[in-house]
Amino acid sequence: MATTNATAPKGATKKSQGFKGVKAGWIVILICFIIAECLYVFGAGYKTNFLGNEAFTGLPFHFFQEADYEPDGIVGTVYKGGFIVPLIWGQFITVIALAIERFLAIRTANGKGSVGRFVGNIKKALMAGNIAEAEALCDKQQGSVANVVRSTLATYRQVEKDDTLSKEQKVLAIQKELEEATALEMPMMQENLPIIGTIVTLGTLTGLLGTVMGMIKSFSAMAGEGGADSSALSVGISEALVNTASGIATGAAAVIAYNFYTNKIDRLTFCIDEVGFSIVQTFNATH
Repeated sequence: MATTNATAPKGATKKSQGFKGVKAGWIVILICFIIAECLYVFGAGYKTNFLGNEAFTGLPFHFFQEADYEPDGIVGTVYKGGFIVPLIWGQFITVIALAIERFLAIRTANGKGSVGRFVGNIKKALMAGNIAEAEALCDKQQGSVANVVRSTLATYRQVEKDDTLSKEQKVLAIQKELEEATALEMPMMQENLPIIGTIVTLGTLTGLLGTVMGMIKSFSAMAGEGGADSSALSVGISEALVNTASGIATGAAAVIAYNFYTNKIDRLTFCIDEVGFSIVQTFNATH
């Protein structure tokens, strides 16, 4: 029985050049959390953000007994949110960093021109039976869609010359190459999106944790002997509200970024499927 393991020759596909994404997402996360901690300690915690700052030296407020001083403005109030604040900020900065990383990677995946126009030109070349022109368009376009199409066309040419295969086997070989080429390109497009998807929930939960901790402080102040300690009560409420706002903002940014790039990838996948269907239909119609 004839085999269907027809594959494109090595080097048949002209791979796209450019930024292909960051493989080690944990490094991005680590750097973002370090940046967030520095912003919290040396930015929000700087002496000018608190009343009575004339008693401080040039060091950040973080190095002093902050409980004795009241915030002077929104930045100082944010600092009073506690250690949960830099954790949420780290997640927010991670979302921004990975959103930029995905933008650059998916721009490379799109190639050098409009993907929609490329797909249209490929279909026109296939309808005219001009495989060489379709291959030239792939070499010019580059990107993930072009890589998949170029690899599939190489298999098209290979099985076309193989008289040991039946028509059904040739079609199966083309479809298999299309699926394998797509599977090779998809990880590059989807890299680090799971991290953003995780932060969608984690950011909100972290903000909720900070809210609960702030409310605990507020109720503890209200339950103290001799009535509520207004200072402790305000600190608890500030911590709760700051962490709530930060968590919501982080979750919202993550949702927007995740859905935006998921939609971009879905469109690229649809283009690959559309061209792949056209290649198979062309082979069926001409052989």
